[in-house]
Amino acid sequence: MIKAVIFDLDGTITDTEQFYRKAWPEALGRFGYKCDPDVALELRSLGRPFAPAKFKEWYGEDFDYDKVRSVRKEIIEEYLKPGIPLKPGAEEILSWLREQGITVALATANDLPRTERYLGRIGLKEAFDRIICADMVKQGKPAPDIYSYACKALELDPSEVFAVEDSPNGIRSAYAAGCNVIMIPDLTEPDDELKKMLYARLDCLTDIKTLF
Repeated sequence: MIKAVIFDLDGTITDTEQFYRKAWPEALGRFGYKCDPDVALELRSLGRPFAPAKFKEWYGEDFDYDKVRSVRKEIIEEYLKPGIPLKPGAEEILSWLREQGITVALATANDLPRTERYLGRIGLKEAFDRIICADMVKQGKPAPDIYSYACKALELDPSEVFAVEDSPNGIRSAYAAGCNVIMIPDLTEPDDELKKMLYARLDCLTDIKTLF
């Protein structure tokens, strides 16, 4: 019996992965690095220590991850000045789950201050019973830490939880933690490896209702 649904943020609740896909190449370009936009797809939800290691693999041991990431964050802030777009059905499914008595939580690769600021801007800060962020755990996605932490915080076994994700790194994280993983594709569809990890692949957030 599912007692909670844990959502990813970027690309799942907010339609923001499209901006990261553009921001990473732009930030890298300012430091003289070249990056195909499709390469940026590998970075979705990729947390520490995996993201810094990936960049060093691509650009060498001297790559200053924190400096480039800081510029990328500034670029994202510019993209989001007009507003933070939501994925279709986000507000509806969050309200519906609460009405059904289902616990709703967030597990995001963002840090807590930025997450709370974004949720405040889109009016969804009170929509979640718990907010779990990357800076609360040792390792980010695709390690299971963030979902394991979320399940413990909710005092639930992972088998009692749906984890809703859009990216491969998020899916691997939730699956490794033992959650029932729902993928709602954003920029890419699941490959054969990911399909084996999924409880369901849905077209939109409101389709989650069909699983209860």
